[in-house]
Amino acid sequence: MKLSIITINKNNVKGLEKTIQSVVCQTYSDFEYIVIDGASSDGSIEIIKKYEDNINFWVSEPDSGIYNAMNKGIKKAQGEYCLFLNSGDYLINNNVLEVFFEYVCLDNNKAEIYYCNCLYKEIPELINVNLLIKDSLNHQNSIIKKSLFLRKK
Repeated sequence: MKLSIITINKNNVKGLEKTIQSVVCQTYSDFEYIVIDGASSDGSIEIIKKYEDNINFWVSEPDSGIYNAMNKGIKKAQGEYCLFLNSGDYLINNNVLEVFFEYVCLDNNKAEIYYCNCLYKEIPELINVNLLIKDSLNHQNSIIKKSLFLRKK
């Protein structure tokens, strides 16, 4: 199984570097890293170039907002699962993906969405339609099967 980690950024140079560092320092390596930048003018491009040896694909161009940028990332993603870790979000330690994928292997990759702990929000007891009407899943701790994004209505 391969994971695509997608980072969306626009003019958040400090948050972007923190995010990139948390990704490139992972002990787990079976993932691709994609950075979609919305034509930043604050030095973000220099940060991307600083780490480009660890980034599989990046682009900096105008977009029509965060969801347009996320869709660009999904189109480039080759992984079976996608994780949106936007600029300013970060993985809590260097082995969090390794620990997560040990669990996923035990689960035999059955789930379409894996929802993990986040520092500021508790995991819901049950993920169902009512939760999604009242609230939403946090993108930074939801690992979602790419095929869900590609389904036709």
